[in-house]
Amino acid sequence: MQARTTIRPAQAADDERRDEFVRAHAHGTFFHLAGWRNVIQRFMGHETRDLLAFHGEDLVGVLPLMSCRGLFGGSQLISMPYAVYGGALGLTAEIEGELVQHAQRMATQERVGRLELRYLDDPKLDLVASDLYHTFIRELPTEIDEVLARMPKKARAEARKARKNHGLELSEGIWFLDDLIRLFHRNKRALGSPGLPVGFFRALPQEFGDRVAVHLVRRGSEPLAAVLSFLYEDTLLAYYSGTAEGADRAYSASNFMYLGLQEWAVDHGFRYFDFGRSRKDAGAFGFKVRQGFEPQPLNYRYHLVRDSGLPSLTPSNPKTKVLRDTWSKLPLWLTTKLSDRAARYLP
Repeated sequence: MQARTTIRPAQAADDERRDEFVRAHAHGTFFHLAGWRNVIQRFMGHETRDLLAFHGEDLVGVLPLMSCRGLFGGSQLISMPYAVYGGALGLTAEIEGELVQHAQRMATQERVGRLELRYLDDPKLDLVASDLYHTFIRELPTEIDEVLARMPKKARAEARKARKNHGLELSEGIWFLDDLIRLFHRNKRALGSPGLPVGFFRALPQEFGDRVAVHLVRRGSEPLAAVLSFLYEDTLLAYYSGTAEGADRAYSASNFMYLGLQEWAVDHGFRYFDFGRSRKDAGAFGFKVRQGFEPQPLNYRYHLVRDSGLPSLTPSNPKTKVLRDTWSKLPLWLTTKLSDRAARYLP
């Protein structure tokens, strides 16, 4: 006789057990961990709706989920906000389906705009799909020297030139966090997009400890680029980054940074390098392809309740051009401060 599945809201006392389940699951990600929910709840003010599935006393499924307020009122249920991955994890596809069905009923009862599930792999669910985003993941070589050797010819030449001709150096240390925050916000302002709260960045190493790494590219004493990565099981996920104005054109700083970061990952025993998601029409998409990464479509799924269509508040939407142009002209100190509040509405 098949065990009956019981689904209930997660509680803080479940976190350790839930994280053990996530780390043991083949499709578990950094963003399924309770710590990600903790940081988002603390700095963005969104409410947890995490669901757990049980067979008797045995934990058999996890759906990380948060209720996110909209700019003009209303809310959405998202798994997971500010994350590239999410969705239900279960011992079987049937359990995952039951978790999603429970979340759909919640979405209807709460009259949210939509339920959004950010799957990496195809969940085989009869929900509205989006092909807006791709991710870039590949297996790392076993030897450090192989990282440069397998880069495409042009990217390899640029990275080699950055190292030999410009004397760029890559250093690792959480004390470079302030450089990362400053460069990240500078890049976001140039793109006409809000960044993230400064406190959010500071909370990540506090919550996750040595599972967060920060790398800085310098030319002498001059910071040129920085990247914050999440270290999850056998994967390094390069997640937040920033580059000084003109640093790529003059010194190929980004080419060098991601070469060095992959070499660091190999040296520290990681098996996979995750370059994160990009929109198909974004410059970052082309950059990652030129670095030798193959795009993999992300399987985002939506259950629309009050919304009439998929979310469209993206930089590629021409309707947001005026807002982007205005934001890019504001002083950096102001856009950094305003990002504390604006980021809440861009999950």
